[in-house]
Amino acid sequence: MIERVVLDDSWNSLIAALPCAHLLQTKEWAQVKARVGWTASPFVWRTASGEVNAAALLLTRSARLTRFGPVISVCYVPRGPMLDWQDRELAMNVLRDLQQVARGQKAFFLKIDPEMPLGTGVPGTPSAADNADGLAVLESMKASGWRFSASQVQFRNTVLLDLNGSEDDWLQRMKQKTRYNVRLAQRSGVTVRVAEEREYPELYRMYAETSVRDGFMIRPQDYYLDVWRTFRQAGMVSPLVAEVEGQKVAGLVLFHFGRSAWYLYGMSTGLHREKMPNYLLQWEAMRLACSKGCRTYDLWGAPDEFDGTDSMAGVFRFKEGLGGTVLRTCGAWDYVISPFGYTLYENFLPKIQNVQRRNRKEQTKQEAAL
Repeated sequence: MIERVVLDDSWNSLIAALPCAHLLQTKEWAQVKARVGWTASPFVWRTASGEVNAAALLLTRSARLTRFGPVISVCYVPRGPMLDWQDRELAMNVLRDLQQVARGQKAFFLKIDPEMPLGTGVPGTPSAADNADGLAVLESMKASGWRFSASQVQFRNTVLLDLNGSEDDWLQRMKQKTRYNVRLAQRSGVTVRVAEEREYPELYRMYAETSVRDGFMIRPQDYYLDVWRTFRQAGMVSPLVAEVEGQKVAGLVLFHFGRSAWYLYGMSTGLHREKMPNYLLQWEAMRLACSKGCRTYDLWGAPDEFDGTDSMAGVFRFKEGLGGTVLRTCGAWDYVISPFGYTLYENFLPKIQNVQRRNRKEQTKQEAAL
């Protein structure tokens, strides 16, 4: 049975040991999203003996898409709910309970994008394997009215690095060219250290430069500084910076929670790229994550289609070279409560976002040039 709990310091401890425990379900993520208009509601499910066996941090937001239009409320469970997806009965009970909560909050629809595994490995390769339990739950979801979302928020697929074993084991799992580039960076005088909080604006400027160069959209600086500072205060983030002769050339922001670490943001300049600083950054991130007790390092993102045409194909080759294993998940799914409201949201939101993206693109170019 669903139980609403208090979102206090005990929440993270409550969920840390759950299957699929995730950074985007923590109290800190709720705090960040609260400052951009979302309200968080934490829920748990318990076994007959009282142990928590599932949890979900549900975010709700209400807004008008147009100045005089109706108020639209949406519910979203980022990278959740968290549970053992092999327990199909539990999974469907949790989803039904969340549907009822969303109805009670008068949401037009409920969105989830859990780490429900559909398989591992690149489809069509010898290492690929389907996950029968995840596929079965997905079929049950379809039968009960869930639909694949046209608005995907997080990456559907990702690449996971196994941090078990020794550093020599990690190197052996890497591709030969990747091992060579890690050592090349070390020989070439690249150094990596944890950045101080006063350096966060510099990391953001590198991130803005990266987004302009590689053609992806980012939010304004204040949002990222808020994320990094919030998780730093909780001891859950370690931004790394790579330098050559004291000059910053690249960086990454490493998050860690429970037994997992995540590489959410990476940034670089055009300087000293031949010295391969990004390879050494990832190597040191692996070492740091392991020292924090993490056993899995999520490289955050892989192509939707593994045919070389996806925009992430080049980045994927880099991640795959680090020795990662592809995890294929279900992606974002929507449960529609108000068909009219859902249609209104899906029709108008992309238009508003297109305008925002154009404006944001020009702002980012200015920030990158500072």
